[in-house]
Amino acid sequence: MMNRPAPPHPPLLTARGLRKSYGTTHALDGVDLTVAAGESVAIMGPSGSGKTTLMHVLSGILTPDAGSVQFTDAGTQSTETVEVTSLNEEARAKLRRERLGFVFQDGLLLPELTAQENVALPLMLSGVPRAGAESHAAQWLAALGLDGMQDRRLGELSGGQVQRVAIARAQVADPHVVFADEPTGALDSATSASVLGALLDSTVGRGRTLVMVTHDQATADRCSRLVRVQDGRIVADSAADTTTITVGGAR
Repeated sequence: MMNRPAPPHPPLLTARGLRKSYGTTHALDGVDLTVAAGESVAIMGPSGSGKTTLMHVLSGILTPDAGSVQFTDAGTQSTETVEVTSLNEEARAKLRRERLGFVFQDGLLLPELTAQENVALPLMLSGVPRAGAESHAAQWLAALGLDGMQDRRLGELSGGQVQRVAIARAQVADPHVVFADEPTGALDSATSASVLGALLDSTVGRGRTLVMVTHDQATADRCSRLVRVQDGRIVADSAADTTTITVGGAR
């Protein structure tokens, strides 16, 4: 075990002893990881290493076979800790909808909706009236360089613009942490750099947290921390003073 000094910011996500198997394949094999508020964490590893499974367990999309994930919300009045792995599916969905944001490689946007409608959708699903939701969505689209494109559908936008719509959708509910899975993987290098800058500015640039799975070293290098995963275990962590990890996990 490698003990390191406490994070300079409070822990936002704390994972302990995570295990997840698919048949005889151990996607996660005893992973411990703490993510501090305000960090940008890149998770890298070869195909099948468990990096995407780790992100999905941290975000409550998947439940592990063993281990725990805690989400700590340090509010203005008090600090609340939620045991994500003990929540039922409905409660996990509510947590994802209200406090977490997601950006995926293919966007997972609805092509029949306009950019503004796509971004406003999470707010409307949470009960915000349509007019208010669309007004807030328009503000986010403008902030991400898409002013005047609110009424365009996805087929009328470039790949980089579509990903900016996805970033706006992820941010519109003001989440504490954004999870991004290969958000620039389908883009050329110039567009990738621009979209990544928008993602970093709109998350850690505002004091929020970013956890990103990527295969691209240049993308990872722009994050404040790099976690490498192999065979379901964390094998390296570049942050010298931000966490306590168990290298290789416990058997």
